[in-house]
Amino acid sequence: MNITKIALLSFLILNTIVSAQNPIVPNKGLNDPHVHIFNDTAYVYASHDKSIENKNFIMEDWWIWSSPDLVNWTERGILKPNDTYIGKEFSSCWATDVAFKNGKYYWYFSEGNEQTGVVVSDTPVGPWSDPLGKPLLKSNLTSTHEYDMAIFNENTDHYIIFGVWDYYIAKLNDDMISLAEKPKKIKINNPRGPYNIDGSNTQMPTDDKPFLHKYKGKYYLSWGCFYAISNNLYGPYEYVDTIIKETSFTEDYAAPTWPNGFLQGRHGSFFEWHNQWYYAYCDISQTGNRYFRDTFISYIHYKENGEMATIRVDGIGVGQYDANSGAIEAEDYFKSNGLQKVENTIGGFSIKAQDKNAFALYPNIQNLNSKSRMEFQVLTDTNSEIEIRDGSPDGKLLATLIFEANKTKQFLTQTTTISSLYNGQTICIVFKSEISTDLKINRFSFK
Repeated sequence: MNITKIALLSFLILNTIVSAQNPIVPNKGLNDPHVHIFNDTAYVYASHDKSIENKNFIMEDWWIWSSPDLVNWTERGILKPNDTYIGKEFSSCWATDVAFKNGKYYWYFSEGNEQTGVVVSDTPVGPWSDPLGKPLLKSNLTSTHEYDMAIFNENTDHYIIFGVWDYYIAKLNDDMISLAEKPKKIKINNPRGPYNIDGSNTQMPTDDKPFLHKYKGKYYLSWGCFYAISNNLYGPYEYVDTIIKETSFTEDYAAPTWPNGFLQGRHGSFFEWHNQWYYAYCDISQTGNRYFRDTFISYIHYKENGEMATIRVDGIGVGQYDANSGAIEAEDYFKSNGLQKVENTIGGFSIKAQDKNAFALYPNIQNLNSKSRMEFQVLTDTNSEIEIRDGSPDGKLLATLIFEANKTKQFLTQTTTISSLYNGQTICIVFKSEISTDLKINRFSFK
């Protein structure tokens, strides 16, 4: 890293200036993020790299930050190892996850790369108490290392997933602080990982930091940006792909990266909010130090065959938009109702309505002051109507646009004049046609 970049990073750290939405909390060392939605608020439970001067992993506590919109983040709590069974200062406060059940919040934490503990609270931000006074997962429990856990919730049941190279899963008892069964090894067919790109490294086939989520009846087991899919919770899982590719990166976000390349170290989690899916993950492109990591968030879109599309890694992030940065992809909304994403034959995704008055919300759009038109790229078999409103589906009407039937089966562009645009505005697109399910909106831009 050159002297100019080091000086700039030092200035940013001292003055806590947010210059881009990714990282979500710049230059603080927030990493290994697990995001959960409680009471319509996003909470990130994370590890914390101590300093940009770190020469190895120094992580002395665990953090909680919260956000109402995935844009503005506030520090809400710190868990120190002294407040757990560890009972002393400790520099290996590794990955965490949290669960809610029976009115209480359970925060699981890694004691380095060996054991897992748990604390409990009546609120998502503490104060926390250690109900066991000892590890929940002891280091001799399985043949892997009992750390970097994730909690998966299905109906009223919770499961804990953990390990490195080989992953194990076990159902938790209703008390959330004991196991209901002996952990079972998860089989992954044809796995890949940052140390096993071609499948030949059988000693290190995957990575640490597993995570599990469910979408449309299928289970997605991930380790960083690698993932596998199964029809059954306990597996077996079939390896699919990575969601980060060389094409993911915008300028200034591809490098620097980890010793084994940009696929390494992408520890994180998947979550859903307001009918949108996201991936929160580690990145070092802005710090240049693998021991002082940031957290990024990107949109997740699922193909018709269940695979996850390649994500975009950039500085704009999620929950906000820049009118000067080209077209806004319609599927990258912050909130929707009555809509679905559909895969385009030309690549990418569009949105279309399943119900009349379906809408998509795009908040925090910057650089709108000089704009007076919106240009849409659409495909529709019938005449279709949308409204552009300010702030919400019931907000001030800014424009009405009629799209004429297009028999060419190609996306066409259409422009409308729009007034009352201002920086930071929330734009709401409302589908009004009786048969609006024929209308697909691919993207839009401001002129």
